[in-house]
Amino acid sequence: MGYAYGLLAGAIAAEVAGTTAMKYSEGFTRLWPSLATVVGYVVAFTLLAQTLKTLSVGTAYAIWAGAGTAAVAAIGILFLGESAGAVKLAGIALIIVGVVVLNLGGAH
Repeated sequence: MGYAYGLLAGAIAAEVAGTTAMKYSEGFTRLWPSLATVVGYVVAFTLLAQTLKTLSVGTAYAIWAGAGTAAVAAIGILFLGESAGAVKLAGIALIIVGVVVLNLGGAH
């Protein structure tokens, strides 16, 4: 099971990298960021598919989507000059709490 979570972490990292590269692709008009976006998403979906051999689809997808969303929002705030208002920070915190609760729920 630990191996599946490692693959899931890799899928999250690849999705976050792909989404961040998409920001720099300028609507897919710049070659290298566009290619990084495609590679990031191909790797992300490949690793996510591998995790589904072991983890339930609801839990794996919720963790993947939630953690990716929180990470991209944090990257936007920390590196891309996006606002960090209390409501946005609360939303990120709620996503993290939701992912933790799902993980604690296990595969019952």
